[in-house]
Amino acid sequence: MAAAMLNDRDVEFMLYELFNTDSLCQRERYQDHDRQTFNDVLKTAKRIAEKEFLPIRQKLDKHQPTFDGKTISLIPELKPALEVLRGSGLTSATADYEYDGMQLPPIVASIASAYLWIAGGNSIGYSLLTNANANLLQAHGNKELIEKWVKPLRSGCYSGTMAMSEPGCGSSLGDLITRATRDENGNYRITGSKIFISGGDHNLSENIVHLVLARIAGAPIGVKGISLFVVPKYLVDDNGVIGEENEVALAGLFHKMGGSSQTSTALSFGEKNGSIGYLVGEENRGLQYMFHMMNEARIMVGSGAAALALAGFQYSLDYAKNRSQGRLPSSKDPLSPMVNIIEHADVRRMLLAQKAYAEGSLALVLYGTQLSDDSHTAATEDERSYAHLLLDFLTPVIKTWPSEYGPEANDLAIQVLGGHGYINEHPVELFYRDNRLNSIHEGTTAIQSLDLLARKVPMNNLAGYLATLAEIKKTMAIANEFEQLHGYANELNDAVETLKQTTNALLTAMKTQNIDLVLANSVKYLELFGHVVIAWLWLKQGIVAIRGLLDQPHSEDEAFYRGKVQTLKYFYRFELPQIYAWSTLLVNLDSSSFDMEEHWF
Repeated sequence: MAAAMLNDRDVEFMLYELFNTDSLCQRERYQDHDRQTFNDVLKTAKRIAEKEFLPIRQKLDKHQPTFDGKTISLIPELKPALEVLRGSGLTSATADYEYDGMQLPPIVASIASAYLWIAGGNSIGYSLLTNANANLLQAHGNKELIEKWVKPLRSGCYSGTMAMSEPGCGSSLGDLITRATRDENGNYRITGSKIFISGGDHNLSENIVHLVLARIAGAPIGVKGISLFVVPKYLVDDNGVIGEENEVALAGLFHKMGGSSQTSTALSFGEKNGSIGYLVGEENRGLQYMFHMMNEARIMVGSGAAALALAGFQYSLDYAKNRSQGRLPSSKDPLSPMVNIIEHADVRRMLLAQKAYAEGSLALVLYGTQLSDDSHTAATEDERSYAHLLLDFLTPVIKTWPSEYGPEANDLAIQVLGGHGYINEHPVELFYRDNRLNSIHEGTTAIQSLDLLARKVPMNNLAGYLATLAEIKKTMAIANEFEQLHGYANELNDAVETLKQTTNALLTAMKTQNIDLVLANSVKYLELFGHVVIAWLWLKQGIVAIRGLLDQPHSEDEAFYRGKVQTLKYFYRFELPQIYAWSTLLVNLDSSSFDMEEHWF
């Protein structure tokens, strides 16, 4: 029997015990739903993952997209698999009924996507980016843009991308040079090049809608002069009929170490007369609008990283339970039966670390997904604003911690399988390669750390930072109601105090010291903050588990809850103490890297 993609009991725990997803049905938007409909959606996602994508997972990895100068070729099995997915409604599950959506809570859709990530890899990105593209247009486009583009995007007839990075500036968007010039018809003509555009060209849909950042002539320099445009691959008339090409040319394909099933492209816009583009919102506010899609994509990246970590954990756990090899050190009889490798202490350590990283990451991304939902559908404006505050602050952590520690989990999965781990007859090496990309996707770890420390922490008089600490404090107070959790609550309190002291020292230094030196170790600050947040979420899981144990559950649930408590213990013993070394480096403004000179390398 093949290993499960996800632990069904943990899915139930996350949705209905940790995040109380049932309560969402009381909101007007979700009043047509109940636990049964949520579970039916998850069963559908799991069925499609197993039937349509798992059989082609290895072929998607081995046969990367090709381009012969005219046409892109993908394996023929991918298009019908994606058509089944689109036909299920899952690709626009959270959208309004008006746009053929299910109005499904995003937290449920996130779990559904996890099954698809595991089975289909980055091929699911075609649909996820399309949905994010439509969400941006629905939020910031005018009526004409919404009517013309959102409906076919939601239906899956069109695909969507985000086109930001350029060959000369990469992630430094303030230096982009793609141009937009107004023509005699009031439209804009777009000229320039973009690189690393996921899903930038393919044969999987009737049209591709690119959201392109460009600079209008005379616009302010830097990020304040960037506008956003809809630039379709094919022009579409007012009746929705697809017409001629729009001078969006595929300049080449990139071939990555993982994520092979989704095209990564270099695109050229407007080599002759300029590609026609339609302005989204107001001029020079394009980056602000694009952040709507970028932040959604960042949570998507964190979610994908968590899903792959969970998949590797489940596979290596199943392998360890069934693979006989060696004997325990205490066994002196060479003729005694070999034991399953899960009985070896270091294998259990590696499995426990994976469980801590993977299930901690899942809790984090689901928390972020629920905050995103709350910012739109919570009962009061104050609740919506508060959720937005928390989400905006925590987005760098939600994107980065899973994308850094997810590959760590996958690396341990390979190690558990030993020699079988790095051969492609088992999928754990594929999970690692796919997951390794996520720390670069949608802003590298360094970019996220600079955003957190230099921007998000001091923003609005530390409002997001203080709100996060307040939420952690609430959990510690609840944990102190249980004798079994007193010690963990105290340890988390000590960790929070260290975080506060570190943050205060860095904020002071940013005002008085060389800012480049202060920010030189910002990645360690993000890692420290992330560890505190994950420790908090593990304490929340511990509270639910202790409550479950006090109810004297049946044996399977008892084992499940004890596993949660043991993983909490592991994280607090092995992982959380590392923050104190990181804090010392940060507070002392350690200059080991900063002082290293180029010619010394």
